Order: sequence, then C-alpha cells, then structure tokens
Amino acid sequence: MALDLGSLFGSKNAPMIGLDISTSGVKLVELAEVGKNELRLEHYASESLPRGAVVDGNIENIEQVAEAVRRVWKKSGTRAKLVALGMPPASVITKKIVLPGGLSEEDLEFQVETEASQYIPFALDEVSLDFDVVGPAAHSPEDVEVLIAATRKEKVEDRVAVAEAAGLKPVVMDIESYSARAALDRLVARSSQGGRGQIVALFQIGTQVTHISVLLDGQPIYEREQPFGGHQLTQDIVRTYGLSYEDAEAKKKSGDLPEGYEAELLEPFLDNAALEVTRAIQFFFTSTPYTRIDEIFLAGGCAILAGLTEIVASRTKISTSVVSPFDGMQFGANIREKQLRNEAPAYLVACGLALRRFD
Repeated sequence: MALDLGSLFGSKNAPMIGLDISTSGVKLVELAEVGKNELRLEHYASESLPRGAVVDGNIENIEQVAEAVRRVWKKSGTRAKLVALGMPPASVITKKIVLPGGLSEEDLEFQVETEASQYIPFALDEVSLDFDVVGPAAHSPEDVEVLIAATRKEKVEDRVAVAEAAGLKPVVMDIESYSARAALDRLVARSSQGGRGQIVALFQIGTQVTHISVLLDGQPIYEREQPFGGHQLTQDIVRTYGLSYEDAEAKKKSGDLPEGYEAELLEPFLDNAALEVTRAIQFFFTSTPYTRIDEIFLAGGCAILAGLTEIVASRTKISTSVVSPFDGMQFGANIREKQLRNEAPAYLVACGLALRRFD
C-alpha cells in the first residue's frame, strides 16, 4: 500500500500491533475486542535500543532498530504482522483548514494540496501528505473542517523500512501525540463525568523530551515540548557511580543503587521535574485564555519514579496521577499483571497506536 503518511488516518479491524519507536527503545502492544467497549491486552513487550540508533526522533541506524523490532515481536508472543507506527510530533506539520462541503474526493485532494503548499516549507514532492475531514466547520456549517498532516518522505520511509526489515507490514502511520491522546481519552471517558468540561494536562516525560498536551473535552487546546527527560538522571548516575550508560539505565529502573542515591540524585531530579511541570503550566496560563487545569496525568518511563506524583501535586496544587493505559482492560493469559503495573505508563503511545485497529 502507498504510505503517503501511510494512511495517517486509516485502519482496518484485522489483528494489528501498535509499535512505538523512541530514543530509548521499542514498545509493542496488541489489543483485542471482547465485547462492546471491552478490550483485552493480548500481548505487550519492550526492547531497549543502543544509544544513537534513534536521535531526536530520526532513525539513524535502520539495522539496529529493525533487529530490536524483531526481538520485541518474538518476545511478545504475537502472531500479528500488521503494524501501526507513530511519528514524533516535531517531525509532522499539522494544520486545520476550512473547505467547501460537498467536494468530490478528487477536488478535495486538489484543494488540500493547494492549501498545504502555503504551510509546508519544502517542495510537495518531498512530502508525505494526508488529510482527514473532521466534520462541519464551527462557524459555517455548509463548509467542512479538514486536518492536514505532512512530513518529509524519508522520515516515513525510514519507519516503513524498519518494520519491513523486521518482517512486518505497516498499514497505519499516526502522530505519537495523537496516539497518546487516544489512549488517554479512553481512560478519561471512563471517569464519573466522562471528562466533560474538564481541562486535563498530559505530561509525557521521555528520555530527552517532555511532551505537554492540554485537552478540553478531549481536544487539544495547547501543545509544546520541553527539553527535559530521564536521560538527565541516568547521566547523573553514570557520573556519580562510574557506571556505563546501559548499566545506569538498568539500575535506575530496578532501584539497585547505593544508599545515598535518593538524597543525592533522585530527589534533586524530582525537584527539577516538578519545576518543569510548574513552569509549563504557568506558560499555558499566560499564553492562552484559560486559568485552570483540573487534572494532571503523568506518562512515560519517568512517571513511575517514586515520589514524582506527590511532588508535582504538592507544587501545582492540582490533582495528579500516573496514567496506566491498560486500566479497565481484561488481560490475556500470558500477561504478568504485577510487572505490567510498573511498566504501563511507558506504553501510552504504543497502546494508542494499537487502538487504531478499532477505528
């Protein structure tokens, strides 16, 4: 299939895995539908990547990443070969435009390309372009709102090459922040109010970057990235204890570090993380008309660090919790629940990608 953003918005309900490729590793999730609005987590697994294999969302070493994907596929126990992949938000240009309603598919495509050329800073033949008709335009119901998404072709091709080299078939290419929102929407919809009228802030704390999305009724009203992530704590561990980066990363996750670690390194890092969250919220208040956030959700590998939820809630005075994207799901026979609880916040994007199977 031609992947011009690989059907950024399309999917079929065949067995399909969500595959999240990040700086630190690859994560895989496969979900199944077992009743009306009932999901079961069938398979999940993660595999770390060598440093430098993925840098700033760009795949620098296709062979190393493809090998990690092969390993994670085998480790998970899945048989599914169809895969949904994500693109880093920073590498995709998105724009909402309004077009006349009732256009034929051909005319719509022509109009989208004409409009897109105004917003994209490179030639259209270097770009993978896709669009989705969102619905009637707010202020002119006879028109339609259309979401355009565009990225450099080579960025899509690199991800496709990785999946194909691992024996998989890419059928959906999504934007990672959209996938994270889809996984969060499912959780918010299960809350008592169904999230109606709520302003929620999602902080995905990655290896190098924290992605912030503020949502009202599931729609983004503010997004940005800050250069802050778990890499800083790992580097502190490397410097303080003379460990290799890989050992430092493993011991950070297992907590197998010398006695002074919490006071000397972990607490200052948590302080710093809470400061980043507080700054981001202040920036949101000063750059938008909004003056409140009802709930903060933390996701990503750092979200499970002991004490982070408490310090963020204390500093911001906002209810704060860690996202577990598999809440409310049934679990397949091979899922180890205790292990999953510790790892779940890092699977938000992979879970959102796996949900594309049911669109």
